[in-house]
Amino acid sequence: MNANHVIETDVAIIGAGTAGMSAYRAALEHTPRVLVIERGVYGTTCARVGCMPSKLLIAAAEAAHAVAGAARFGVVAGPVAIDGRAVMARVRSERDRFVGFVVDAVQRWPAEHRLMGRARFVDDHTLLVGATQVRAQRIVIATGSRPNVPETWRAALGDRLIVNDDVFEWTDLPRSVAVVGAGVIGLELAQALHRLGVRVRLYGRTDRVGPLTDPALQALTRQVFAAELPLSTGLAQIEPRRDGDSVVVRATGHDGSVHEERFDWLLAATGRRPNIDQLGLEHTTLPLDADGIPLHDRRSAQVADHPVFIAGDVNEDRPLLHEAADEGRIAGDNAGRFPDVRMRPRRAPLAVVFSEPQIALAGASHAELCASGTAFETGRVSFEDQGRSRVMGRNQGALHVYGEVGTGRFLGAEMLGPAAEHIGHLLAWSVQRGDTVQQMLDSPFYHPVVEEGLRTALRQLQRALHMGPVPVERCPDCGPGA
Repeated sequence: MNANHVIETDVAIIGAGTAGMSAYRAALEHTPRVLVIERGVYGTTCARVGCMPSKLLIAAAEAAHAVAGAARFGVVAGPVAIDGRAVMARVRSERDRFVGFVVDAVQRWPAEHRLMGRARFVDDHTLLVGATQVRAQRIVIATGSRPNVPETWRAALGDRLIVNDDVFEWTDLPRSVAVVGAGVIGLELAQALHRLGVRVRLYGRTDRVGPLTDPALQALTRQVFAAELPLSTGLAQIEPRRDGDSVVVRATGHDGSVHEERFDWLLAATGRRPNIDQLGLEHTTLPLDADGIPLHDRRSAQVADHPVFIAGDVNEDRPLLHEAADEGRIAGDNAGRFPDVRMRPRRAPLAVVFSEPQIALAGASHAELCASGTAFETGRVSFEDQGRSRVMGRNQGALHVYGEVGTGRFLGAEMLGPAAEHIGHLLAWSVQRGDTVQQMLDSPFYHPVVEEGLRTALRQLQRALHMGPVPVERCPDCGPGA
């Protein structure tokens, strides 16, 4: 394209990740004049450096852990040997396969619907992409996010500092890694690498490990993972420095205690930041919040009353693939049909951490309920003595379920335990349907299954709510260990 090339389009979508691809398909329902602008490579964060390759690494770790723990079942498997090159070869091969599906899908789009390059706003309706000017009636911002790493660490550590994106390019497993950040990404990767024979220590500024907000579950989560992983949390200061080809991490506690340890790499899992800072939003009339994110209605994805919409991780709402896909659909549909903007209902919140034990949050969290002033009660169950969990040797964790006082409506749950990825779905569905606790208890429960633990928690919650028939402590149909 020449230096003065101008493209006129109805809808311009900035970003070809999960949200951008969903927006594209939705906008096409209303107009064929849609242009997707991508500055990097096709493939989505999830497929290339996020949920899929991380689960591949976790799957290898689970296999190693199962072999190492087989003796408790009377199965003698011999010493576990980890072939790091083979582990990473499978991770990269399967990752590339997933990415290939996404790339193929994008490349099947008409060529006139694709433009590579970095987009910057010139005004509310005009984007500059290299030497090409794009004039769009409506614009969708779906630029995603990137790892947020302290610049001082980059300067101090150089190529010894990595982010989760870099892990999946390894051709072999390292000997040692310091993981800084005890959130979802840090916890998943730290545990997986540890189970694959890598010497790991997980560092965190706060005492919180993972995303759970219920204080009792927070404490239990910290206890469970501290029993397996070297943890240094609740720190006043984390100071990494480069020493030759190594990284030395100096961790200072609030009591003044100091711990130093040497590693091959420092993996920074210190959060993510939206890709919003290089879009040139200062050239627009869009209203921005204190962090520079366009103010928008999450039900419509619209920025104020402007013909601009925002979707995916860039909006800092719920940085999860299914949420990004939903937001992309809403944004693309409304951009395509503008000015006929429609509000769309959002799904019940659901988040899962693929650690072991797994973590799930469904519906309203404990912190959200407390902040809202909602009157609620809590039902609890420990998986330590839950029948099916003990049979599998995965009897760690607990489940807390929350119900509304006065209505008996199920509000949400937080869970650390086995099969949380599945139970979390059941609970999110119940929230979305508006089920009462009684309606959930009236549903079928098989025996012996982990879900019987959920029933135990719901029974306790029903008693606390003082609604409906009072459940007996030990029902005749529950079976042992329910």
